[in-house]
Amino acid sequence: MSEAFGPDFITITDEDGNDIELEYMDAMEHNGVTYMAFFPTVEEGASEDDEEYGLIILKSIEENGEELLSTLDSDEELQEMYDLFMERLFQDEDGEE
Repeated sequence: MSEAFGPDFITITDEDGNDIELEYMDAMEHNGVTYMAFFPTVEEGASEDDEEYGLIILKSIEENGEELLSTLDSDEELQEMYDLFMERLFQDEDGEE
């Protein structure tokens, strides 16, 4: 995704009805599933170091013919995808130096 036009943001609604604005970082397909990585936007006065501002990984699912973003099914799936995204992120940083 090109950064020429700036970052991409989406707003999702959690199970409690709260809107969360996320900045899209990357996407990858793994085992036939598309995963997307986001960082939450930092609210004014909050610190980016807060635990709630870490990498968020969601997967694309189809439900009733509509594409939706869903949480991952297990801690193992989350850890595997986190490791893959972080590896890719650090490869990109190393390649730019």
